[in-house]
Amino acid sequence: MYLHWLMFALASVGLVSDAENCNQTEYSAAYDKLFVHLGLDKNGDQKRPFYDEDGTHVYMELYVSSIIDVNEKAQSLMTQVRLITAWMNRNMGWNSNEFCEMRTFSGRKDKVWTPDIVIVESIKTEFGTKESPYLQFYDYGYTVLSDILALTSACKMDLHKFPFDIHSCNMTLQSSAYSIEELKVLTFTDPNWVTHESKQSFQAQGEWELVNINIDKSNISVGYEWDMKDQLIYQITIKRRPLLYVINIILPVFFFLVLDVMSFFIDASGADKLSFKVTLLLSISVLLLILNDTLPSTADKIPLIVFTGIYCSVVFSLIGISILETILVNFLMTRGVKKRSAASLETTTADAIGSLQSSPDSVRDQNGEQSCTLDLLKQILSECLAATQQNQQENASLCWTRVARIIDVTFLVLYIITIIVFLSVLGKIWFHSDVLLDDGTQ
Repeated sequence: MYLHWLMFALASVGLVSDAENCNQTEYSAAYDKLFVHLGLDKNGDQKRPFYDEDGTHVYMELYVSSIIDVNEKAQSLMTQVRLITAWMNRNMGWNSNEFCEMRTFSGRKDKVWTPDIVIVESIKTEFGTKESPYLQFYDYGYTVLSDILALTSACKMDLHKFPFDIHSCNMTLQSSAYSIEELKVLTFTDPNWVTHESKQSFQAQGEWELVNINIDKSNISVGYEWDMKDQLIYQITIKRRPLLYVINIILPVFFFLVLDVMSFFIDASGADKLSFKVTLLLSISVLLLILNDTLPSTADKIPLIVFTGIYCSVVFSLIGISILETILVNFLMTRGVKKRSAASLETTTADAIGSLQSSPDSVRDQNGEQSCTLDLLKQILSECLAATQQNQQENASLCWTRVARIIDVTFLVLYIITIIVFLSVLGKIWFHSDVLLDDGTQ
């Protein structure tokens, strides 16, 4: 394993130990001699190298240098990767002492056998730079091929916790022609080294962050049960940077919710409170329409993002229920005001009628002491009845107003409790997933 890692390191840094004790003529002659020795002047060695029943071992390493694009609607990931492939071919080795201490040699890849390794999840594969027609030979017998690829691969994404979502995308390396008995795909190093080197060489600092890279082994049957392919699976975990979405989505909706809570302190007797709440509801409606066009969605235009979708929908529903409560309170308080106005009007009318009826009687019976006494008692009785009726109607109006205020205060308390519980549950869901991710990367 150490030798494999050493070969990989040599290929990565391009270390070449050429002749130090040979002059230019001797070095040129040794170069031509090695060129012929490796058979590169003809067709080279086109046969698959194997030496025992274990088949050919192909060692591979994949480094992610940048995340170019993540398409949630198409469920695809576009990355730039560096793919290093190495395999042992003792027919392509030599004794460096016989060739001016040359330990490496470059040759064309169409002159020798190369493994037909493909990426199963690949949708489109292009060379990130111009394709190099050369590969490197080492005197130990290792052949090393290095490519920089712009890779678009399929990736099943779970947007449940958008914009705090984390995705794991697989890149499966396997041979398209050789079975597991003929060719095995192995790795040079451990996942921690691959993750570290990928982060060190990471070039883009955009919306997505590379979390870690895991490596796993598997095999799969292609067509027939006996046709097994050896697989090397790179699991690339990426995490979205949510700051932009928090500023543009989460915070505005939260401020709308805070404004709706503060609107309970507006005088409910006027129309300003209801119009203010309706304005908030319309503002969130416009924001939801904008989100529906910008965020990932299905063919039915239904947002897939459950986290943000629930957040916005619940806030929208809470403000809608708050508007219904405001309408009910306004209705009760208006009814109380009407009762009070009707009572005042009836009392005023009764006093006027009583005065009109008592005046003629007092004129006609002013000489009769008994008639005056009866009229006085009649007037007192009518005033008492009118006062009692007015008090009953005022009490009824105060009862409606009291009920309205109790409903308003009770709803405010329940409203605040609901908001706190809802935000706490959402925060716990996000924090729990973040903690699990941190534990998995350590």
